[in-house]
Amino acid sequence: MIFQIRDNERKIFELISRAASELGYPTYVVGGYVRDRLLARPSKDLDIVCVGNGIELAKRVGNSLHPRSRVTVYKRFGTAALKHRDLEIEFVGARKESYRSDSRKPTVESGSLSDDQNRRDFTINALAISLNEHDYGNIVDPFNGLEDLEAKKIITPLDPGKTFSDDPLRMMRGIRFACQLGFTIDPSTLKGIKDNRDRIKIISWERIATELHKIMLSPKPSVGLRLLNDTGLLEYVLPELAALRGVESRNGRKHKDNFFHTIKVVDNLSERSSDLWLRWAALLHDIGKARTKRWESTAGWTFHAHDAVGANMVPRIFRRLRLPNDKLKYVQKLVALHQRPISLTQEEISDSAVRRILYEAGEDIDDLMTLCESDITSKNPQKVKRYLENYEFLRARMAAIEESDHLRNWQPPISGELIMETFGIKPSRQVGIIKDAVREAILDGDIPNDLEAARGKMLEVAAELSLFPV
Repeated sequence: MIFQIRDNERKIFELISRAASELGYPTYVVGGYVRDRLLARPSKDLDIVCVGNGIELAKRVGNSLHPRSRVTVYKRFGTAALKHRDLEIEFVGARKESYRSDSRKPTVESGSLSDDQNRRDFTINALAISLNEHDYGNIVDPFNGLEDLEAKKIITPLDPGKTFSDDPLRMMRGIRFACQLGFTIDPSTLKGIKDNRDRIKIISWERIATELHKIMLSPKPSVGLRLLNDTGLLEYVLPELAALRGVESRNGRKHKDNFFHTIKVVDNLSERSSDLWLRWAALLHDIGKARTKRWESTAGWTFHAHDAVGANMVPRIFRRLRLPNDKLKYVQKLVALHQRPISLTQEEISDSAVRRILYEAGEDIDDLMTLCESDITSKNPQKVKRYLENYEFLRARMAAIEESDHLRNWQPPISGELIMETFGIKPSRQVGIIKDAVREAILDGDIPNDLEAARGKMLEVAAELSLFPV
């Protein structure tokens, strides 16, 4: 089969082909770029394999580009990279690999194109396009990857046990591809993942987190999350989520399976937002339920304070997965507050309660409401309609109060510095008492949200504490 080379590819392909011919290196485009082009998916990462010195080929290509392109060399890995327009092009010499059982770092030596294709993770990633003069544009497909693309099937080119034992990250990559592409994992490959799931322990948390992010950013993350669960990988990479599985019944009353509820919430939210960290908040919103599950004879199954417990669990999960600290507070806040809007729709809503949620959520109030709306997983359309109407009413109340009180990202008009300066005192318990009293008075609507009223409240509380202006 001949690969249909597009106009925007032709120049760079021909330039690489000419440079490779001058060096006498048989050269190919391999892997994800070939797969994605055949699937009509965008791809900006171009992997070039040559039977020779990849660094030398990269330098020759870089020198022949106009303007000349800077080549970044990774001597330790025997690779080099350059940028050309919107393409990131990586060059490597064909190689074969062997692995020790206690490491995913292979012993590498030079090899043929066949050796290089043998070490690929899946047949759909082992496809290559020849850039050689005698068969330019031909697709080299030793493992029937074209058939697997057509059948939307993910299968390893060699024995699954060896493929996953050699590099256990491939197990998560396979699940990620299934999730991103809407493909099915071949039964033998799926069994290989199950059989080798404990090997994931030798993979760094950073690499695991990268694959989790890609699963979370896929069109329907539940596909990947289910596969992680079905293969047993979930217990290694997110044991807190695995702990939500299962349903208990007592006296004819049972609770829902909180794992399947959670992945449905993630899917719901993914239809509303592409924000990675909002999706993570959805994934972790009920993470505290396993620890707070209780049976009460009158109420049945309860999960009291699961929001607070879950929020306290978030930092440990972030540390383990090496997730960024600057996103921790955001996700933790949404987990801690996700029950609050629900409670506000179940009672007569006071202005004070609305002010408090606006103050506590700050600029993340819209994301919090999106999470809460996504948390509706009932199969009863009337219930869903009623819940959404309640949230719509709450949003309207928030908008009205925000317009009058301006509480989003609000800071009380009385600062600790002003209190200390007014009364000639140092940082102390009294400063905190006064600040809290002023803030609560504004949130409760007892005084207007302005400096004059706040100053009056400050003087009133200070007098009760026997403090007087200096």
